[in-house]
Amino acid sequence: MDKIVISISTLVDAPLETVWQKWTNPTDIVQWNHASEDWHTTKAENDLRVGGKFLSRMEAKDGSFGFDFIGIYNQIIENELIAYSLEDDRKVNIQFSKTDKGIQVTEIFEAETENAPELQEAGWQCILNNFKKYVETK
Repeated sequence: MDKIVISISTLVDAPLETVWQKWTNPTDIVQWNHASEDWHTTKAENDLRVGGKFLSRMEAKDGSFGFDFIGIYNQIIENELIAYSLEDDRKVNIQFSKTDKGIQVTEIFEAETENAPELQEAGWQCILNNFKKYVETK
């Protein structure tokens, strides 16, 4: 069965170095990494190197559910590209591109099979929108 690949993006009005730092710093990640206001990231760890591992603990604020989002980095090009594999071997690429209007952040990821692709796209886009808002208001 062919994997479904989803692409989402946003334009962030901030310097490239700031965008990269806020994307990769665990102290920042816990501030923006949630799809809705009733969720939050309670812990983030990030070993930003090829072969390094990252973890984000995502939980419902009411304590009803939580999960670890874990991956291993396959490729890192500072201020340009992050590529990783999730625990279930799905691949994710994040590209950071300078434009005249800011930094284009594009995430391309393989969909999982439990939830509809549209739901996954919406959830990941909400997280990316939160990232944009966080960076632009800091």
